[in-house]
Amino acid sequence: MGNGPALVLVHGGIGDGESAWDAMLPHLADRFTCYLPSTRGRGLSADCPDHSPPRLEDDVAAFVDSIGEPVYVVGWSGSAAWVLGAAARTDVVAAVAVYEPTLIPMMGDDDLAEASGTIQQIGAAAADGQLIDAVRTFASWICTEKERAALAQTNFDEVWAMRVPAMLRFVEQDGSYEGPRSTDPETLARITVPVLVLTGQQTRLQPFFSAAAEFLAQHVADSQVWELPGAGHFAPLLAPESVADELITFFESAWQPA
Repeated sequence: MGNGPALVLVHGGIGDGESAWDAMLPHLADRFTCYLPSTRGRGLSADCPDHSPPRLEDDVAAFVDSIGEPVYVVGWSGSAAWVLGAAARTDVVAAVAVYEPTLIPMMGDDDLAEASGTIQQIGAAAADGQLIDAVRTFASWICTEKERAALAQTNFDEVWAMRVPAMLRFVEQDGSYEGPRSTDPETLARITVPVLVLTGQQTRLQPFFSAAAEFLAQHVADSQVWELPGAGHFAPLLAPESVADELITFFESAWQPA
C-alpha cells in the first residue's frame, strides 16, 4: 500500500501483518510503498511445521529479495531477530528499524521466570480453546495498565487471539533452538546498513528492552538508540503517529539516492 521507497513492516511474535501495522499505515503510506507480510500460520500465509529462528529469518530475507529493489525494513519485538538476520544475509536491505527488540539472553532472572510462567499460562489456556484468555494473559505480561485499558477499547483481544497458536509454535521452537542466531555478536557485526533501535520510555519491561537496545548498539557498527516519550510496548497500535514520525525521520536520513 502507498507510494515511495519500499518499506517492509514485519509483525512480532504475536499478531500478523495487517493487525500489527494497520494503525500506522495512514502515517506511512504517503511516503513509502508499505509491504505487510504475515509469517507462516498467520494472516493469508499457510502454516508449516518449521517456525525455527533460521527459517523465519530465511522467510523475511526471501520476501525482501522478491521486491526487487532496495528496501527499508521494520521489526517489532520478536521479529527484530528476523529482520536483523535478513539485513545480514541480503544486500537489498538499505536500513533497519526495530521497536523494542526481544532478545531473551538479555533478560534478567526475575523477568525470565515471569516470562516462562506467562508462556505456560498462555499454552494452558490455548490448549483449552480459551484463546481470548490466552491473549489477555500475554497483554498483562508485556503491557502497562494504561496500555491494557486502551487496548480494551479496541478489538485487540478478538483479532490477536487468533494468532496465539502460531506464536506458541514460534516460542517453543525458538526456546529449543541451539544453533547460531542472527543476534550473535559475530552476525550483528556483518550488518553494514544503518540500524535504529526504538524503545518506549514507559514500557513495562524497560530494563530488559533497554539492555537489548544497548546490546545491539554495541555490536552493530552503524546503529543508534532512540527513546519514544510516554510510549509502551504497543506504541505501534496505540501511538502510531509518534512511531511513524520516528521511522520517517530515520529512514529519510538513511536514504541514499541512486
